[in-house]
Amino acid sequence: MILPRRKLLYLAASAAAFSAGSRISLALDYPTGPVRLIVGIFPGGLTDILTRLLSPRLSERFGQQFIVEDTGGGTNLAAEAVVQAPPDGYTLLMATSTDAINATLYPNLKFNFISDTAPIASIARTPLVMVVDPSFPARTVPDFIFFAEANPGKITVATAGVGSFTHLAAELFMTMTGVNLVPVHYRSSYVPDILPGQVQLVFSPIPTTIRQIRAGKLRALAVTSATRSQALPDVPTIGEFLPGYEASVWTGVVAPKNTPGEIIDRLYREIDTALADPAIVAEFAEVGSVPKSMTPADFGKFIADDTEKWRKVIEAGKIRVD
Repeated sequence: MILPRRKLLYLAASAAAFSAGSRISLALDYPTGPVRLIVGIFPGGLTDILTRLLSPRLSERFGQQFIVEDTGGGTNLAAEAVVQAPPDGYTLLMATSTDAINATLYPNLKFNFISDTAPIASIARTPLVMVVDPSFPARTVPDFIFFAEANPGKITVATAGVGSFTHLAAELFMTMTGVNLVPVHYRSSYVPDILPGQVQLVFSPIPTTIRQIRAGKLRALAVTSATRSQALPDVPTIGEFLPGYEASVWTGVVAPKNTPGEIIDRLYREIDTALADPAIVAEFAEVGSVPKSMTPADFGKFIADDTEKWRKVIEAGKIRVD
């Protein structure tokens, strides 16, 4: 049977209206059960802490539990688990800078982080702090660069492992200054070795070394963020001496690709509202983090740009993992 053109147009319009109505209904009803927030960093790590600060706010705002799950298998396994999950908004990944780094560091991943995920919301930025032991000759970043230029290959820099953010922050510093530092990669804490000067330098997450800095057991030369940290307000940024240098750990929420836009938009709005709460701002500040809101589109562009930034650093440093 051939339908008249007017009838076809009516049916098409009705279908479109039904589809739009279904999507709106889906967004209004979401969520009808618990939502999993998958964390690929070890329990007690920065991402885990920030997620546990945020999740109660989301549980309250949505009226359903937002459950924090630490996979214990590392960021790649966590990302893969979320990529393979149904795109229904009930399995979300607390993504970090490590995901952007790993896109280049691990060329044989079973997923493409950018194309296989849907960005929802940026959560926070957390700078590192450039730290030396108090006996080190340099007291400022220019002093350090001068000393390093005079002693090429003689200054060691501790990292949390090959390809870690602490490692790449040091590599970015070397690329931009031309100094030659010797990375020493740790599987456990580097703090016991930096305190007595067995290694001379570390680009450390602020929470890891802030107590030693405040106690005068370590000297902070600069923070790695674009602006000064509220946790260390008297410490300058590296960028004040080395324009363009910036290396802050980011944390944000992503979903599997094809997650309905209405769900993504609602999650973004509620997260954005939660991040504006002065209480969460203060709680983030306790671990050296600053809430950072972005729309899904802006966050997606940021992830792509950050992935490209660290690709260049990894390739310039010829960094490989075993």
